[in-house]
Amino acid sequence: MYSASDLRKGLKIQIDGDPYIITEFEFSKPGKGQALYRCKMRNMISGNQFSQTYRSNDKFEKAALEERKMQYLYNQGDEYHFMDTESYEQLFITAEQLGDNINFMIDNMEIDVLFFDNKPIDVSLPIFVNLEVTKADPWVKGDTSGTDTKPVTVETGFVLQVPPFVEEGDKIQIDTRTGNYVTRVKE
Repeated sequence: MYSASDLRKGLKIQIDGDPYIITEFEFSKPGKGQALYRCKMRNMISGNQFSQTYRSNDKFEKAALEERKMQYLYNQGDEYHFMDTESYEQLFITAEQLGDNINFMIDNMEIDVLFFDNKPIDVSLPIFVNLEVTKADPWVKGDTSGTDTKPVTVETGFVLQVPPFVEEGDKIQIDTRTGNYVTRVKE
């Protein structure tokens, strides 16, 4: 059990049977009375957000979450199939549940999958992934558009801006948190 004084950004708690993550947190102690804990929370299943204020004597249940290492196998339409690396059990997660993560997933990639009540609710990708550029238009020297970047498409179909020296066939490193180019990867 957590008390209100344990609340902080990123903490996962269970309210009315659903897991929530605290996205913003603020503590205030008025001159008289109890301390107040203002939280913005997001439901980890539905994605709904709300704000709530708690007093110092409020108690919270720890969210019963489990994280498992899984390997991404393939996708079939909107279903993305994964295999547990220990039990070899397979499951699928929908594209809607994965969100923007599908832009960075390649076959056989190891991913941490978060489970609540034995149902997958979220995935954690590595912070950096190396993907091959499959389409890159040549950059015209003297192009005065004002930017020194050009759009490229990587093997997953994701389009991003990169420096002009990146060419088709290059491997580039991408930050999965922002979707931005980091560096060109030497083979």
